[in-house]
Amino acid sequence: MTLPIAHETGIFGPLELLPMLIAAGLYTKRSMTLAARGKPVPLWRQICFASGLALIAVALISPISDVAEDLVLVHMVEHLMIGDLASLLLVLGITGPLLQPILAIRFFDRLRFLVHPAVALPLYALNMYFWHLPALYDAAYGTAPVHFLEHATFITFGCLVWMPVFGPLPMPQWFTAGWKVVYVIAMRLLTTILGNVLMWSGTVLYTVYAKGEHEYGISPITDQSIAGVIMMVEGTFLGLGVLAWFFFQAAKEGIEKQRLLDLAQDRGVALDAARAQRAVAAGQGDRLEAQILGAAAEAPPPPSGDPGVATR
Repeated sequence: MTLPIAHETGIFGPLELLPMLIAAGLYTKRSMTLAARGKPVPLWRQICFASGLALIAVALISPISDVAEDLVLVHMVEHLMIGDLASLLLVLGITGPLLQPILAIRFFDRLRFLVHPAVALPLYALNMYFWHLPALYDAAYGTAPVHFLEHATFITFGCLVWMPVFGPLPMPQWFTAGWKVVYVIAMRLLTTILGNVLMWSGTVLYTVYAKGEHEYGISPITDQSIAGVIMMVEGTFLGLGVLAWFFFQAAKEGIEKQRLLDLAQDRGVALDAARAQRAVAAGQGDRLEAQILGAAAEAPPPPSGDPGVATR
């Protein structure tokens, strides 16, 4: 079988790898700079970012990409690898200090609105449904530039949709733990709807796979239905995993917040619950604890016999 130019490794493979190599180079350089300043990027974040890039490479230049030109179900696996799993790993690997040089450029700073939850989720949905329209899906099948654009948008909008949940940029005050749960459920629901369309449409939507499906001995409807099942199963398990982590994190933050409030009360330092919550959510609980202890040490001792001071 003659593969389309979009997946001829000798011609298009290096082009697909180039953005990843640039991203890896920039990430490494900035990480080394931060480490030299005594602010190293946590190792687990570096592993996440490297794993995200590796997953994209596996999806785009391994045999998966070749079989993806023959079967819808394998093409679905490829897209979920880059647009869902790899994007999540990339976002987990990012910190505020890593993004600082990029956000210092006015053009990119003005694009911050794209990670607003009310913007990122609709963009993600529009992009996903847009590329699964039969005409667009077929156009990306055999045209290298269009296929490259498809993959680039899956990664870009995949990262954008995960940023409100795991990204380092500030979110609106209303986007609390409860709204994050709603957000993740809505994201998974959108993929479930599309998966159901592929499963139960009863019509072959992507006819360009006919030759490959014949060679692999699978009917077009079965191929398309399995692709829908894969999308639903992946979305369900990923969503459940994220929600389980989120509930665990929310419980942990609640315990830490209460500990700080109790500490402040014991030391006679004013601390409101909202400030404690913001510090804990930002991973700055230790810093706030040090500030509480410092403020308590600097406070003048109460007058002797003060009736407002409890004796222990």
